Amino acid sequence: MSHPLIVIITIAAYFALLFLVSYFASRGSDNSTFFTGNRKAPWPLVAFAMIGAAISGVTFISVPGMVAAKGYAYLQMVLGFIVGYFCIAFVLVPLFYKKNLISIYGYLEGRFGRSTYRTGAWFFFVSKILGASVRFFVVCAVLQLLVFTPLHIPFVFNVIVTIALIWLYTVQGGVKTLIWTDTLKSFCLIMSVILCIYFVATNLGYSFGELTAAVGDHPTSQVFFFDNPKEGTYFWKQFIAGVFMAIATNGLDQDMMQRNLACKDQRESRKNMIVSGITQFFVIALFLVLGTLLVIYVDSKGIGMPQKSDELFGLVALDHDMPLIVGVLFVLGLVSAAYSAAGSALTSLTTSFTVDILDAHKKKDANALTRVRKTVHVAMSALMGLVIIIFYYISDQDAISAVYTLASYTYGPILGLFVYGLFWKKPVRDKLVPAVCIAAPCLSWLTQYVLSCLWGYETSFELLLMNAFYTVVGMMMLSAGSKSVSGAEKA
Repeated sequence: MSHPLIVIITIAAYFALLFLVSYFASRGSDNSTFFTGNRKAPWPLVAFAMIGAAISGVTFISVPGMVAAKGYAYLQMVLGFIVGYFCIAFVLVPLFYKKNLISIYGYLEGRFGRSTYRTGAWFFFVSKILGASVRFFVVCAVLQLLVFTPLHIPFVFNVIVTIALIWLYTVQGGVKTLIWTDTLKSFCLIMSVILCIYFVATNLGYSFGELTAAVGDHPTSQVFFFDNPKEGTYFWKQFIAGVFMAIATNGLDQDMMQRNLACKDQRESRKNMIVSGITQFFVIALFLVLGTLLVIYVDSKGIGMPQKSDELFGLVALDHDMPLIVGVLFVLGLVSAAYSAAGSALTSLTTSFTVDILDAHKKKDANALTRVRKTVHVAMSALMGLVIIIFYYISDQDAISAVYTLASYTYGPILGLFVYGLFWKKPVRDKLVPAVCIAAPCLSWLTQYVLSCLWGYETSFELLLMNAFYTVVGMMMLSAGSKSVSGAEKA
């Protein structure tokens, strides 16, 4: 069976199941269902769904391939994620439930003012549209290579079709639908990576004991790097960046927090955050183990490593010596990760733009709000498709590096705004906050450049902390001469 046909059949089967789940999950949906899931989602379901929500198509493709150059250094960052999830659970979750927020950026309006609120919402908007587009671009590029190019179909058509399918299954149910489809995604991801490990190990002739020994003895399985603080893989750089990256991209991200705020109360949401954070560590470890096996496979077969590490998983999965099921599992895991992540991004972008930018929930009645929400949903779909197409023609960077670099620049100011709001009592000159949030990424880029030129220091994910630091310093400057707010106002 040809590769294009395998991919088409797998995608068709997955979408049939996806639409079935979406249909039953979205019955009786209204605006509250779309934005908050009516706050009735059981926490174990949300926790399992969050495993898949945290793993995008980029993770599925890039993490196994990165072991060739960086070993298991990514696990150092994932350890930091767990600490970050605890911070979210015990600091941010109670705050957001206390405020009964639809969009988490509503906190900024009460703490600082309208201008800061809009700044946080716009930075999220830019962060999510760029980050989600990069993630989905990688998957569209793989599908283009496997399916559309052999059939002589242009990339633009590929993007239009896939974005249209995602729009269809998210347009009605919103967050409630996402939780159920993310549950399906989590199951597909975990099963696909476990079965791929099994089939690759079987092809190599490994028993379970031999598999464990081969992975443990292989040089790519090194987890901790304490040797050189200048390198991007240095433990403390990765771990500390992981803590704050989790807080910024999960706790301060409307996309991820929409699911958490769908639990009935903060106690259940807290349990969901902790369980999903710990579980994510073991799921990422499975991807890295698979990566080591893929490297062993290409070495043993004399295939040679591909030029781009992102291509390693697909190269082995669709190799002629592999059983057909491995190719099917690869495509299943890829599309489940990619389409669910893109659907989640569209829902959060629609929520944030409708609530934070347009204020439609305050200005419109229920019917008018529904019309606005659906119009915005279409616009967000079109915008995401356009950004993906632009990335396709200009991008030459490693995918997962691009995602985290973008996140460092755009989530850093959001992190700085919340850190200042939670830990400093003084108000600021609200109208000048946008200038601070724009200056912070510029100063961070300059700092990164100087460190590289003068000392050869490789800035890694701590770029996020630079952005947050400059934002907090800027907020302090804007607070000069102001009196402290009361505890009630601060919260």
